[in-house]
Amino acid sequence: MRTTLHLVVSVTLAIGLGGEATYAQQNAPADDTIRTLVSRLDLEYYKTTLKGLTQFGDRRQGTKRNRDAIDWIEQQLQAVGCTTTERLDYVYDPPPRQRRSQRRNGAAELNPTGGTPTGGRIGRNGSGPGGSSIFGYRARTGVTTDPLTQPDEQLRKLNSEPATNGPRQEVYCTKVGTDRPGEMYIIGAHMDGHGWGQAANDDGSGTALIMELARIFNARDVETDRSIRFALWNNEETGLNGSRAYVEQRQELQGQEDPPGSGRYPEPRWLAMIQHDMMLFDHGAPRADGTLSRDQRPEADVNIEFQSTADLADEARALAFFFRAANDIYATDYPATVGPHMTNTDSTPFMNIVPAISLRENERGAHVGAGWDPHWHQPTDVFSSFSDDDFRLGLNAGQTTLAAIAQLTGARIVER
Repeated sequence: MRTTLHLVVSVTLAIGLGGEATYAQQNAPADDTIRTLVSRLDLEYYKTTLKGLTQFGDRRQGTKRNRDAIDWIEQQLQAVGCTTTERLDYVYDPPPRQRRSQRRNGAAELNPTGGTPTGGRIGRNGSGPGGSSIFGYRARTGVTTDPLTQPDEQLRKLNSEPATNGPRQEVYCTKVGTDRPGEMYIIGAHMDGHGWGQAANDDGSGTALIMELARIFNARDVETDRSIRFALWNNEETGLNGSRAYVEQRQELQGQEDPPGSGRYPEPRWLAMIQHDMMLFDHGAPRADGTLSRDQRPEADVNIEFQSTADLADEARALAFFFRAANDIYATDYPATVGPHMTNTDSTPFMNIVPAISLRENERGAHVGAGWDPHWHQPTDVFSSFSDDDFRLGLNAGQTTLAAIAQLTGARIVER
């Protein structure tokens, strides 16, 4: 178990707190309250929730298995007390992809003919031929589109329905704050995947984490001053379409009391957005032959990223370091690092509107894009590919977010 380091957290920027830069210090829950809440995050609960998601295969958008997964997620949220569930409707109907075009899903590249992956060849990261880098070798990345690469016949059959264009939905629920219900933190993950596996890591791991946080914050004995929205985005793999639709439809509704004087805010004012995308696998850089260690590396950590080019980069950086400080104090096994290159994830549509950060298993550009996760968009992204050390990394990301959000929302445990 990690030795925790107790730090004095100093928030020097407002980070969306209505100008109250010191709110987190002045009104933060007592340390024992946060520790009690963090202790309610349980590895077996997390694994069970993630395992439940895998019954729907890769949950590819535009399929019945995706719609069934949305129904199941909503039922689970309601069962743990997050009863204020809602769905956002939008339409995904892109033009046909031209033969020689490339579509980026994250950093993955599809072969123009729809065949095997065409990601970067195995070699050294660097600018020159065979160049060197502190990140070591890189391995192939891409999206598997060949069903025969999935050896499990049952899973292959489950994932066989192709995606079709048309109406889409995504589900979210809200913990309504008692003192400031009109202000809200959004924490999210995307529930869709592809690659002929179970999308267990990308992004079942993030989805299960958000569902577990919803379970803890919506317990009968937990109250928060500010509201928390638990969002499970759809269509991330096609270009962040679900989170973009949310921003387009909901941004202008922020802070409007409906009906006036009711104290109800269908869309509370956004204070920050925190995304969770691929939480489990930090086994280090590929070897020269493209293979990776089967074990979680000793230096494994939770990567907290902000985007240095965002309009609100300074506020997002302050938020990222606030989360790292929460990890220092309350996470049990893995530390956290902060990086400035958040990209290709559902926090991106928010980043010029509110402070936005993402939590991941690795740096998105330098590591994931260089093949540090061999299961990314592959048939091997199944529950059985991961060990308890891997699942525990995801759990530590959950501990990090829970502790930070508990402080920022003024969470407390009350007697009923």
